[in-house]
Amino acid sequence: MKTFNFDEKKAQLAIKLLLESFGEDLSREGINRTPERVSEFYKEALSGNAVDPLELVSAHYTTEDHEEIVLVKDISFYSLCEHHLLPFFGKAHVAYIPKKDKVIGVSKLVRLFEVFANRLQLQERLTKQIVDTIMRSVEPHGVMVVIEAEHLCMTMRGVKKPGSKMITSAMRGTFLKDVRTRGEVMSLLKN
Repeated sequence: MKTFNFDEKKAQLAIKLLLESFGEDLSREGINRTPERVSEFYKEALSGNAVDPLELVSAHYTTEDHEEIVLVKDISFYSLCEHHLLPFFGKAHVAYIPKKDKVIGVSKLVRLFEVFANRLQLQERLTKQIVDTIMRSVEPHGVMVVIEAEHLCMTMRGVKKPGSKMITSAMRGTFLKDVRTRGEVMSLLKN
């Protein structure tokens, strides 16, 4: 387990100062516990910092003989944009082709995604981190990740375009080299 240095007292003080900067009365009933609640939220939303993702996927099935596409699609997630501290959320899809003695448990793929999403993030980095961690940990024939997300920093501020989605993808190994294999996954994602 990695160390996660989350200072709840500093977080609460920062939220108090932020609320005061808005001109809020910190003794008001609806706000008097807001610093504690917001601190608890951030501690949970950033809990991925406490987990070493390589340890998470180091356990795999070594007796399986499967070297075909494994796809987990429509993984719901939320993360926090490191630029505005606003959420972005959507669906992720992870495909890989294991080597016969290194099949990852399906829940490990989902958990790996949660670990990286529960950090201050950029969608582009999140996509790459998942692909690179799977490649490094189990050395499959290939990995492909596609993420579709709506960013509240675009919905609530700036261009204010609710419903617009950003799509990122990253590929390694077979998915990068073989158009047919990549096409098969894209076809599965559409259905």
